[in-house]
Amino acid sequence: MPINIQTHLNAVNRSVSSPERNGQSARAITLSRTYPTTLEDLWDAVTNGDRIPRWFLPVSGDLNPGGRYQLEGNAGGVITACERLSHFALTWEFAGDVSWVKVSVSDDADTQARLTLTHTALLSEHWDEYGPGATGVGWEMGLMGLAIHIAQPDEPMPDEAAFATSTEGRAFIAGSSEGWAQAAVAAGEEPGAAREAAMRTTVFYTGESAEPA
Repeated sequence: MPINIQTHLNAVNRSVSSPERNGQSARAITLSRTYPTTLEDLWDAVTNGDRIPRWFLPVSGDLNPGGRYQLEGNAGGVITACERLSHFALTWEFAGDVSWVKVSVSDDADTQARLTLTHTALLSEHWDEYGPGATGVGWEMGLMGLAIHIAQPDEPMPDEAAFATSTEGRAFIAGSSEGWAQAAVAAGEEPGAAREAAMRTTVFYTGESAEPA
């Protein structure tokens, strides 16, 4: 199925903030996107263990408050809050680091619902090198997968590795990285540093140079 890359890039609102977490400096990225479905369906798509693998990753564990979850080949953690048709929160534990994710859903119009995701991590050398795109690009691909799932719920999920190396995928990753550079600049980051970090993020996801030919 052809993917309109620019439509998906334009559908996401991106922002970067600098909160404190546990008394330490942190950085948070926030993504928000509207979907042409009901609040109930959107909530089910992001919390139902049978549907999550159809747009994101296979998940196992106890998907209830206080339970531990594990995404196949990726992060695990603890579900720290959950209020039906409103929000859930969890720890994101990966490669020895812990960060925090909150997902909220809300009605956006009679036939639309909005998802807002915030991922907060302590300030680190990883952030200095890659900026907000390090996590932002990955989540944006997830939100695109969710859009495809909602539009065509019976279709299989596109292969993420194949997508990342395709012409469409490289264009999406480069566009998302640039979008996160713009969000970083809007949050006060020096423009040159933000764009260099975005180029490193693009290389990280595609394995190819982001330099012009």
